[in-house]
Amino acid sequence: MKDTVQALPVADAAVLDVPDRLPALGNATPEFFGPDADFDGIATLAAGFVSAPVSIVSLFADQDQCFLARLGTSEIRAPLKGSFNASLMAHGGDALLVPDAGADPRFSDIETLGGAPDLLSYAGAPIMIDGRPVGSVVVGDVAARPDWPEDLLQRLEQLASLAASLIKLKEETRRRTLAAEAISRDEKRHALALDAANVASWLWDISTGLISGNDTFYRMFGVQPARPLSARKFFMTVHGADRKLAIGRLRRALASGKEYDGLFRTAKSGRWLLGRGRVHERDANGKPTVFLGINVDVTDAQIATDRTRLLLRELNHRVKNTLAMLQSLARQTLRQTSDPAAFMDAFAGRLQSLSEAHGLLSDHEWGVIRLKMLLEKQITPYAIDFDQQVEIHKDEVQLGPDQAVGLGLVLHELATNARKYGAFSVPSGKVVITARVVAEEGQGVLNMTWHEMGGPPVAPASRRGFGSVLIERSLDKILGSSVHVEYLPQGVTAVIRLPL
Repeated sequence: MKDTVQALPVADAAVLDVPDRLPALGNATPEFFGPDADFDGIATLAAGFVSAPVSIVSLFADQDQCFLARLGTSEIRAPLKGSFNASLMAHGGDALLVPDAGADPRFSDIETLGGAPDLLSYAGAPIMIDGRPVGSVVVGDVAARPDWPEDLLQRLEQLASLAASLIKLKEETRRRTLAAEAISRDEKRHALALDAANVASWLWDISTGLISGNDTFYRMFGVQPARPLSARKFFMTVHGADRKLAIGRLRRALASGKEYDGLFRTAKSGRWLLGRGRVHERDANGKPTVFLGINVDVTDAQIATDRTRLLLRELNHRVKNTLAMLQSLARQTLRQTSDPAAFMDAFAGRLQSLSEAHGLLSDHEWGVIRLKMLLEKQITPYAIDFDQQVEIHKDEVQLGPDQAVGLGLVLHELATNARKYGAFSVPSGKVVITARVVAEEGQGVLNMTWHEMGGPPVAPASRRGFGSVLIERSLDKILGSSVHVEYLPQGVTAVIRLPL
């Protein structure tokens, strides 16, 4: 409804009361609360309809009216309460025409349109968005204008509708810009996270056959960075031994729609990569059009897994050998004594010798151990004072598992006998160990001697037993090895030959 306020009864003045909080554009942002050149044309058109000296396009914000465009005033913001625009709002949101405010007592308290010169005439139409008045398009004059054109309010309503459309367009643009910025921030954060985690991400456009990815992707596969590559070229970056299996799994994922999961090596570096991916988009017929995948370098984990498998196989082999050796040790020890206590003492010592050798090998992941470590482990428990009673002259020697276990038993038997009957049975006794490596037919051979001195005189006939047999047979599993023991009066001497 359009209303021309010319002779309204004074009793209707209550209609013009303004509520404490006026409707405002709920999603309006600060950029709307100031001059905006995009609205200047609307203000100019409004003023041109009636040659009005004042024309304003305003937006309501709480208790204020913010001028998006204005002619005839320099203000950009003014209180809403007590203004003509407040009367417009209180009038139900309909267009309002006041030819002469001075002739109407209801407008006697209105001094200005809000920063504009004192006006006697006013014409305005509300800017409606979603059924709510959020602003206005108005014209005014400092003089009374009883000759306002009859179609003025209609024209102002049209301009107000145009202003509403422009506001909504700007708001939608703002929302899209914010959404795009949020997406951009998320994408940057996602890219940074992938890069920090060393994760390669890639996208396969099946329709074009091209694959593109992040910097980590190109670096990980060793291809030219920042350039899409064909699927065929991409598959060639997979190690030849793993390519067929990887392609097969990828094809099954495309056909079934299930997630791709594969482990393969790269052709260029040989590093192990874990691949995951799935169909990201399909066409109207359900045919895959985009495939999204990631890769993670798991080389270290794969090496650790392979090492664990090798260690488990080695451990299984060692356990079988050890059980067989224990059975032989038990039988031979039992044959040498019928006394349970003596059996347990002898057998426990040999078990301890095996345990020490196995412990050293386990600490070194069943690789190689140094001869010096084996000597200290096997001899120290039986010497009264290791540093004073043991003299070692040796080359740097690395022993494998079979060599360490066999030589460990030999050293245990020699040290045990020395403790019971020989050099380690008295504080003045001494053992001199010489270990040298010589080359024989291109292979290293350890020649080691054990020579006791300073102990009780040796009686050969009384010393021969299972210990002596064990000394001479502990290295039988190693081809080319030998142990020769001589019971010289001044002390036991053992000569050991051990191919490395």
